[in-house]
Amino acid sequence: QVQLVEAGGGLVQAGGSLRLSCAASGRTDSTYAMAWFRQAPGKQREYVAGITSGGMTDYARSVKGRFTISRDSAKNTGYLQMNSLKPEDTAVYYCAARYGNIWSAANKYDYWGQGTQVTVSS
Repeated sequence: QVQLVEAGGGLVQAGGSLRLSCAASGRTDSTYAMAWFRQAPGKQREYVAGITSGGMTDYARSVKGRFTISRDSAKNTGYLQMNSLKPEDTAVYYCAARYGNIWSAANKYDYWGQGTQVTVSS
């Protein structure tokens, strides 16, 4: 079992930045892939970015060039640096983990955090 706890959400103006963190505990041998998803009101949960245990990264087209995913295996913590934020980035952001490769499908992930709200004002 892996427990995930997100932090770092908040309210920011358009064009601003936020850094989300995802602390993992429990079975943390760091061989899991980690991803960020987001869900806006009335919309389906969507993939944002993923990172493998080896550090390979992948991004959704909507955030590529603005968001950066990273992880510190020694601290069992993942991060999502979000720059040039837009109002359409407003959502609850979830951290997820799975043993194996990155998938963009939410149903491939076994472990989820509780989510953190990100609100971008125009």
